[in-house]
Amino acid sequence: MKQPIISFKNVMKTYDGDVKVLKNISFDIEEGKFYTLLGPSGCGKTTILRMIAGFSEPTKGDIYFEGKRINEISSNKRQVNTVFQDYALFPHMNVFENIAFGLKVKHLPKKQIEQKVKEALKMVRLDGYEKRGINEMSGGQKQRVAIARAIANEPKVLLLDEPLSALDHKLRTDMQYELRELQQRLGITFIFVTHDQEEALAMSDEIFVVNDGLIVQSGTPVDIYDEPINHYVADFIGESNIVDGVMIKDELVEFVGHQFTCVDSGMRSNEPVEVVLRPEDLTLTDLAHGKLQVKVDTQLFRGVYYEIICYDEAGNEWMVHSTRKSVPQTVCGLDFEPEAIHVMRFNESEEDFDARLESYEE
Repeated sequence: MKQPIISFKNVMKTYDGDVKVLKNISFDIEEGKFYTLLGPSGCGKTTILRMIAGFSEPTKGDIYFEGKRINEISSNKRQVNTVFQDYALFPHMNVFENIAFGLKVKHLPKKQIEQKVKEALKMVRLDGYEKRGINEMSGGQKQRVAIARAIANEPKVLLLDEPLSALDHKLRTDMQYELRELQQRLGITFIFVTHDQEEALAMSDEIFVVNDGLIVQSGTPVDIYDEPINHYVADFIGESNIVDGVMIKDELVEFVGHQFTCVDSGMRSNEPVEVVLRPEDLTLTDLAHGKLQVKVDTQLFRGVYYEIICYDEAGNEWMVHSTRKSVPQTVCGLDFEPEAIHVMRFNESEEDFDARLESYEE
C-alpha cells in the first residue's frame, strides 16, 4: 500500500483533564477514497474531523499528512477544507462572493478567482447562479454552494460534517448520489461524518464505526454489514436478530436449543458466542421445511417489503423481511441457509477477528 494521505498514531483527546473523548486510536486514510466516520452523537467522530482540519489538537499521539507530522500546523496551512453541518455560508453575500471568499483571502488574481469559481459551480451543477442570493437558495443548493466553496480551494481532503442532516428524505437521497459522483469525478479524498448507517453503507468505500471514543471496526460497507465484529456493530448497522449460542465445533453452532451448520470456524469448542441472522436472510415457510417453529405476531408494510415480527417456542423474537404478506397468529417454519448465520465472539478485537478470518480462509 502506498503512503496514506492521513494517519492517526495512538491519538487521545481529553477535555477538562479527565473526560476522554478519543481513546488511543490509530488508523490510515488512503488517497482518493470516500471514507465515513459512523457512530451515535457524542462518540468522537466530529472530534476526529476537527483534528484533521486543525481546529483541535490531540492531547497525546500524532497526526500525519502525507507522512509529515501536523499536530501544531494551523488549519489555514493544511490542504484540507470543511463543509459544516449548517454550511456556514455568508447570508449577506451572493453565491459568487461566498465561493470566492477563501480565494480572495489568498490574494489570488481576479481572473484566476473568476475561473476557479466558474469551474467549481460547474462541478456542482450550479452554472449561472453566481449572482443568486444565499437566502434565495434551497437547502440542497446551499449545500452545493458550500461544497463549491470548499473545492474551489483545491484541497487534497474534503471533510463533511453531517452536511445532509437538515435535508428532507428525498433530497437527502439525491444528494447522496451527487456527493458520491462528485468525489469520483474529483478523485480527492472525502471524509464524511454521519450517524445514519444507511447513508454510510450507500456512499462509502470504507467505514470507520466509532463508539465511545474508539474505532470498533473498519472495512468496506459489505464487510461491516456481513461480518460485524461485535454486538454493538451488528445492532447499529442495519437490522439484526441476535441470540446467545455455543460454538460446538468448527462450522457447527447451537442456539435456541438446536444445532445448525454454519460457515464460521477458528473458535474454541463449546465456546459461548453470539449469533446474528439478518432479517432479509430469513424465510417464513411451512413447518416441514422450517429449521425453527415460529408464531407470527405483527407485521408492518415498509414499501418494498413486509417487516414481520414472530416468536419461536422459547420466546425469542425474530424479525423477518419478506416480499410476501403474512397473517398474524399463524404458526409456520423459519428457514435460513448456513451462510446466513454469523457467529461473533464476546469481546473480540478487530485485530483478532481479522487474524481468525485469514486463518480459516487459508
